[in-house]
Amino acid sequence: MTILDANILLYAHDSTATYHDKARAWVEKVFSDGEPVGIPSQSAMAFLRIVTNARLPGDRYTVEEAVGVVDRWLEQPNVRLLSPGENHWRLLRSALIEGQCRGPLTTDAQLAAVTIEHGGILYTTDRDFARFPGLRWTNPLVS
Repeated sequence: MTILDANILLYAHDSTATYHDKARAWVEKVFSDGEPVGIPSQSAMAFLRIVTNARLPGDRYTVEEAVGVVDRWLEQPNVRLLSPGENHWRLLRSALIEGQCRGPLTTDAQLAAVTIEHGGILYTTDRDFARFPGLRWTNPLVS
């Protein structure tokens, strides 16, 4: 399963982002090819938090527009919203300790745990994910 970090989704929807064209093309391909795609709830929430924050640079959306974007993702038959499951705490605990996470990196540990729990590969531009043993991840925007 392809699992998406918020940064890929943000680049795909912000025309001012350096990686916008590449991210948009990649996300459109992933959503349309029929293979399973997971959007962790924290990725969806990060997307909503950032694209609706008028104080940040780049393309910004109204709440209605941003929710509509997420709705369109989830209307795809191969896309589903991922939540932590029964093994989440065990996996999160391990990611936190083994990844030596503090502060903002604890959110990365949570995303790593959800990805491992769902047996997916995390697609992200964030190299911090290399700190999590057992996590399969890649940056789809590097040539």
